[in-house]
Amino acid sequence: MSQTNRRNYALVTLAYWADTLTDGAIRMLVLFFFSQLGYSPFAVASLFLFYEIFGIVTNLFGGYLGARFGLKMTLFLGLGTQLIALALLAFAPPTWLVVPYVMLAQAFSGIAKDLTKMSSKSAVKLVAGEGQGQLYRWVSLLTGSKNAIKGVGFFVGALLLTLVGFQIALRILAGLVLVALLVALLGMRGDLGTPDKQAKFRQIFSPNRAVNMLAAARIFLFAARDVWFVVGLPVFFVSVLGWDFWLAGGFMALWTIGYGVVQAATPALLRRGVAGQGEPDGRTATRLAFGLAIFPLGIAVALQAGVSPTWVIVLGLLAFGAIFALNSAVHSYLILAYTDSNKVAMQVGFYYMANALGRLVGTVLSGLLYQLGVMSGPYGGLVACLGASLLFVLLAGLISRWLPSQMAPRTRPIVLGDLGE
Repeated sequence: MSQTNRRNYALVTLAYWADTLTDGAIRMLVLFFFSQLGYSPFAVASLFLFYEIFGIVTNLFGGYLGARFGLKMTLFLGLGTQLIALALLAFAPPTWLVVPYVMLAQAFSGIAKDLTKMSSKSAVKLVAGEGQGQLYRWVSLLTGSKNAIKGVGFFVGALLLTLVGFQIALRILAGLVLVALLVALLGMRGDLGTPDKQAKFRQIFSPNRAVNMLAAARIFLFAARDVWFVVGLPVFFVSVLGWDFWLAGGFMALWTIGYGVVQAATPALLRRGVAGQGEPDGRTATRLAFGLAIFPLGIAVALQAGVSPTWVIVLGLLAFGAIFALNSAVHSYLILAYTDSNKVAMQVGFYYMANALGRLVGTVLSGLLYQLGVMSGPYGGLVACLGASLLFVLLAGLISRWLPSQMAPRTRPIVLGDLGE
């Protein structure tokens, strides 16, 4: 692997980290700022509706754009779009900060996040090569580091809201993204991958059964997380447990950082429990999904039984996060292991379209179920969200049973320029 290609991949990853940190910070800023203004849980959830919808659209088209024009273009486009999203909120007159306008700004943020994610996840497949053990380790490290940095972003957003206020915080974040964009523009040499002008949009729909089954399982896995984590949980922290914004945001940040650490350590944690030569397969994904179902069920039962809600949520969320991180890291490896190297950008884009769809379902239901459930008591909203989480996890486990139980051997070496037919 040439020095230029490694340098370019490092710049893509660093840019992805910058976008991820600001993405996490924006989420906390918007969530807590509008909760503070008195918006209902469902209204707060609706602020992220376009974020998730446009994430689906971006992943649908992002793989095609990456194949046809190269990952370098999608990276720069993602960072530039994040600057637009931040500017729309940071410099808007206060009277403009209402639901439709914020939804529009969040749409740009969703586009930015998924363009940079697709660029980075596709690049790791090209750089790591077909050595399964190396690909497994690199994907776990990239995914884990990304989520750890997103956790830092949660904390930064909550802290900046407390210290400098909503719009000043957004201007600081815009400066960070601008620096990342300039570094990538000035530092990158050549292209990351060779654009394929013959790539066809229809090729994003994968004929690979394993990719399609994994994408379906991914929908329900991420719906299971976001249906209680995105809106229900932070609102519960503030409105029921009485936590300050910085405390709620700080705890969610630490949880996400720990989640990322577990993801990065997944190869070591699962070494004795996976099939073959230390790489996971469909059976691993199935067992982990069914194991995850224990935790939303246990948390809901404990809350209903009158156990201290603080301890139940803190300990239950930590356990849920650890097992979910293993699930997510295995999925992130499997999509690259199943993907044909000459179609990596398109098939990764298709897969993360499913990921975005799961987040959309989870986000909308998180606000709606919490608002409906809270009518039955202070814990009812979160219990309703946890019930949906349990259902989604079980569905993810059932679908995972159709994933291949053994990884097919690969003989064709990866060529860095192979991004599409």
